[in-house]
Amino acid sequence: MQLQEAKDKFVQAWGNFSSSWGINRTMAQVHALLLVSPKALSADDIMESLGISRGNANMNVRALIEWGLVNKENRNGERREYFMAEKDMWTVIRQIIIHRKKKELEPALNLLEEVQNVAEESKEKEDFVKIISEIEMFSRKADILLEKLIEAEAEWLMGTFIKMI
Repeated sequence: MQLQEAKDKFVQAWGNFSSSWGINRTMAQVHALLLVSPKALSADDIMESLGISRGNANMNVRALIEWGLVNKENRNGERREYFMAEKDMWTVIRQIIIHRKKKELEPALNLLEEVQNVAEESKEKEDFVKIISEIEMFSRKADILLEKLIEAEAEWLMGTFIKMI
């Protein structure tokens, strides 16, 4: 397999995997393309490589910047912006955890806390509150674990992971 063929296959597969992760396919493909690119790419480069519109390229690059996965570069004498993906995988994982935690886990925790405030008294209410409390307890433990992962250093985490294996 030639290098370009391998890169193309990776970009397509990364995009296909993204639906399992709840992420936009094109956003994942843009991220994959920038991950494997040895140099920063412009929106035009991204459009050409992926066969997508300028608006689609810009929208997904902006989302990746918001996630902290892509950085923008300005070059002297050029109006064009260039984009480079964060290459350190530990930083990438941390940024994804931070974003998903903020967008998914924290609102879920707020909802779980809110729905436990049921005014009526009944066996059905007790059963409802019990199951919601258990879900909340598990979610809070997951939140604590994710916070520890965010704060952890890559070397410590990898060492701990290897010991577990």
